[in-house]
Amino acid sequence: MIKKNIKFSIAIDGSSASGKTTGSKIISKKFNFKLLSSGRLYRYLAYKIINNKNRYDKKFIINQSKNINLNKLKDKRLYSLEVTKLASIIAKKKYIRNALKQFQINFINKNKKVIIEGRDIASKIMPKADLKIFFRCSVKEKAKRRLKEFKKINKNITLKEVEKSLKLRDFSDKNRKESPLLFVKGAVLVDTTKLTIKQMQLKLVKLVKKKLFNKYGNI
Repeated sequence: MIKKNIKFSIAIDGSSASGKTTGSKIISKKFNFKLLSSGRLYRYLAYKIINNKNRYDKKFIINQSKNINLNKLKDKRLYSLEVTKLASIIAKKKYIRNALKQFQINFINKNKKVIIEGRDIASKIMPKADLKIFFRCSVKEKAKRRLKEFKKINKNITLKEVEKSLKLRDFSDKNRKESPLLFVKGAVLVDTTKLTIKQMQLKLVKLVKKKLFNKYGNI
């Protein structure tokens, strides 16, 4: 637990299933930070679009983005394969990213100790974050992790299908015109391919403590 009056921001980026969400939750729980997973914002819009018979325009997106709250982002249906594919597609659109950027900015302004994890956090949302972390993991290991999530929704999905989906998503995230996934200058690389949850926790806690000490000294 750290003092309530400090102001500290952490930007976390990485590809799908790289461990960034788990890592973010570890930091959030250990240091009592408010956490936002930006990927869920795009999943939420994708889910709403699918339920609107795949019809959407700027007015629809803006209206839906204004109705988002943290509780709505907890819906397990946001992790279906169909939602995942569409989320990747709409994430390329500038007006959608702009609509969701405002939600993230509001989240930052409302909280003194924040973590936002996604794909353009350090590059676009929090370029002046106190700590920037970039998560990396092999595709094979990522597929094993994500399969467990997808199985809860579709028991018939295979590891090969998940791996293919992740490869396509990674390529799209790195090569899209709007806010591509980048390893920014000053970010700390965390490769989770061979890390256990415990090892990841020890690594991240040490990293955050060091950055907090550099800014505030003993707290």
